[in-house]
Amino acid sequence: MTSAFSRLGVPSSLDAVLAERGITIPTAIQSATLADSLAGRDVLGRGPTGSGKTYAFLLPLVTRLAASGTTRRARSPRALILAPTRELVGQIEAALKPLAATAGLRTLTVFGGVGQNPQVQGLRNGVDIVLACPGRLEDLIKQKACSLAEVEITILDEADHMADLGFLPAVKRLLDQTRRDAQRLLFSATLDSGVDVLVKRYLRSPVTHQTDGADQAAPVIAHHVLHLPKEQRVPVLADLASAPGRTVVFTRTKHGAKALARQLNGRGVPTVELHGNLSQNARTRNMDAFHAGRAQTLVATDIAARGIHVDDVALVVHADPPAEHKAYLHRSGRTARAGNEGIVVTLMTDAQVSDVRSLTRAAKITAATTRVNGTDHPILRELAPGERTLVAGGLAPSGPEEQDVAPGASRGGGGGGRRRRPASGRGAQPGQAGAPAGRPSGGRRGQGGGASRSEPAGEGSRPGGSRRRRPSGSAGSAPAAAAAPSRQGGHSASDFSGRRRGR
Repeated sequence: MTSAFSRLGVPSSLDAVLAERGITIPTAIQSATLADSLAGRDVLGRGPTGSGKTYAFLLPLVTRLAASGTTRRARSPRALILAPTRELVGQIEAALKPLAATAGLRTLTVFGGVGQNPQVQGLRNGVDIVLACPGRLEDLIKQKACSLAEVEITILDEADHMADLGFLPAVKRLLDQTRRDAQRLLFSATLDSGVDVLVKRYLRSPVTHQTDGADQAAPVIAHHVLHLPKEQRVPVLADLASAPGRTVVFTRTKHGAKALARQLNGRGVPTVELHGNLSQNARTRNMDAFHAGRAQTLVATDIAARGIHVDDVALVVHADPPAEHKAYLHRSGRTARAGNEGIVVTLMTDAQVSDVRSLTRAAKITAATTRVNGTDHPILRELAPGERTLVAGGLAPSGPEEQDVAPGASRGGGGGGRRRRPASGRGAQPGQAGAPAGRPSGGRRGQGGGASRSEPAGEGSRPGGSRRRRPSGSAGSAPAAAAAPSRQGGHSASDFSGRRRGR
């Protein structure tokens, strides 16, 4: 019997790989785009988070490279996938590897935060597909370790987020180095003005496919706003997160994410953090703990969490309401993936009422608002049903007490101690043997390899690479000064953490 993917033109060998993973029915974005992308046309695809965009571009990529007849050459990849974050690059690679192995294709990830030598060596050995963040790839090209002159297919994933992060100039410079006749596929959750610049300049007569209205929230998500006193934010959040199931919590700042993870662990909720002040080794360890269920809650910033995929996230909580509606929709897309239902909760204080109302109107969603004065309110059991489970100390460290910090990032703990390398040595790639998972916050920190100098000074970097130093005597103080509240009521670390105990 001919499968649904085969009828769209997907080779039987790749169809079998999908079937082994329980993927037998194409999603809407896959059904809409595969025929055109497999035929070699430039495609502009818009679909909400979790709609299956990754396989929509990976299947034609592998199919067309396998059929092209060209061979891999040293330092000259045949295809390029650009994505805005390291986590998203890793997610795409995980989906690509079995497809590429079936077709005999070699892949390589390129991003900052880890040593570049394994990446340089991989390019020297020859690869078919490079999956990269723009900053590190530009560094390697300047060092003549890579050339894009032979790229046959270019894919931009999360193009709108690359525009939001200021990657457009780097993306343009990279695309300018690819072949003019190369096929280009651009996929995004939204198609706004920043993405339109890329479309007009680089896509040739593109076929556009949109699987639902732009900027609309998924209909299977129930949206709720809890109007509460500021001092009840952490207790209410801890109650929600201690219910069965995975919870993803979003904050506006890196220091807020770190402080909130520490507070939740202190209340007995096993929690890990994800933000730009962590090295790649620490980010990988924390995500592994969340995937494996050792931590049931992930506290993340917008940029670090963009593109991550975790199955069965029951609840998304906006501990800090985001600055604009697109970020709200992208955050909320961490739940209700692949047609499942999900719940999204926004915590709102008196000072944030106007901003949250404007946010929900712009996002075109209807949220039920409930005033909550404490953890005994019945709405909490409705939103997160089940018995509350607490673990003394939260997430127990599985090894030496250390936490990696990204090169150039400010150190949220106290003191000016020396950095320690992970056990695996400098520049370890994700998946290699490394230091055991450390605590989500505090403790000693390691070093995760040299960061790319051309990455923007946004998430996890500081202009000039300087370190933030505290005045003498402040080693045990809360890092409130590191993150000033934003105009929309974002919170600093001191909003989540009280007085920190001295070491």
